[in-house]
Amino acid sequence: MTVSKMAQNLIGSEIIRVAGEVNAMIAKGGRSVTSPSAISTRPYTLSRNLCARALPRPTSRGHTNYPPANGVAVLRKAVAAFTQEKLGLSYPENDILVAGGSRPLIYATYLAIVDPGDKVIFPTPSWNNNHYCHLSGATPVMVETRPENNFMPTAAEVKPHLKGATMLALCSPLNPTGTMFTKKDLEEICDLVLEENRRRSEGEKPLYILYDQIYWMLTFGAATHYDPVSLRPALRDYVIYIDGISKSFAATGVRVGYAFGPSVVMDKMKSILGHVGAWAPKAEQMATAAFLQEPQEVERFLSEFKPKVRQSLDALYHAFQQLKAEGFPVDAIEPMGAIYLSAKIDLKGKTTPEGRVLETSQDITFYVLHEAKLAVVPFSAFGSSRNLNWFRLSVGGASLEDIEASLGRLREALQQLQ
Repeated sequence: MTVSKMAQNLIGSEIIRVAGEVNAMIAKGGRSVTSPSAISTRPYTLSRNLCARALPRPTSRGHTNYPPANGVAVLRKAVAAFTQEKLGLSYPENDILVAGGSRPLIYATYLAIVDPGDKVIFPTPSWNNNHYCHLSGATPVMVETRPENNFMPTAAEVKPHLKGATMLALCSPLNPTGTMFTKKDLEEICDLVLEENRRRSEGEKPLYILYDQIYWMLTFGAATHYDPVSLRPALRDYVIYIDGISKSFAATGVRVGYAFGPSVVMDKMKSILGHVGAWAPKAEQMATAAFLQEPQEVERFLSEFKPKVRQSLDALYHAFQQLKAEGFPVDAIEPMGAIYLSAKIDLKGKTTPEGRVLETSQDITFYVLHEAKLAVVPFSAFGSSRNLNWFRLSVGGASLEDIEASLGRLREALQQLQ
């Protein structure tokens, strides 16, 4: 018995692998395991108003039947108004597509735009683009980014690959790094895409941008979120936005995501997801619609949630800077947005107390997990080389107290190495 070539060669999620190891350790009594590798927002409280509408007695409200395949009208209207008010992006409700989180929307974008063999450009590290290329049969063009530019791609890095490409997949704030585009860098990339599309002949498929901005409400300090169409309105026909409530409203389990973009693409994405049946539950759609129409409640929640996220990220960042100052081979990039910290843990060639030499980022991942009881995810899980010893730490899966406790264990684990 055989399976398809696609399934045969599909690589499983390294994030899930690390999470499985964490769960196994906890099951064996490892209650002190800290898991800032998770993508959930478990330590944070879902908005009371959103929770009250989404969870209790949905049957009494008559929201247990199928929703429309593209999302209930009241939610699409609410998303259109919210996006217009907060981002200045004006899209009609018919060009908004709702699904069970952002993942089906990203996959639908690939299927609607990319033919097998088409080139898709994306930076590494970035979330899951390598896997979506595999699922859709696309030819991946991975652009290696640098810590000197906060692991964000530049126009100079992207430019050599644009000719003949079908899609450029971008994300800001970026999962896994927690970093963001500067206005200048994004403008320069946008100008390259416009130039490339002007160059293409009539009938040739244009170059699209997939722009994942699901973390745009979670920015810190002076960091400002920018998006392609706001910077270059002429890109409107070529940008598909991915958005949703899961991260910014600590609602990862509510599963309401939405996309918007040019009608010709959105109509096909609707058909694709209509066949897949990837819609969000109707009760949760209705709850989200009501919540987005309460701007004071949205602001109240964010004003409480964002400082907590930043406090945890700052605790991680300053701890890594202190360890670096003490001479340990670690570093970190100051967090700008999302729920992630980019941390360098360069233990390649170090020997453990048991005499094992750490060679790859996977070796380092599991050493830190077992010795420091701290779960991290290597950037190799996001398309980067296994020799790149940078890691994602997420504050979504651990409380501030858990994070602070884990940092002492990390110091002890580092001290044990030779």
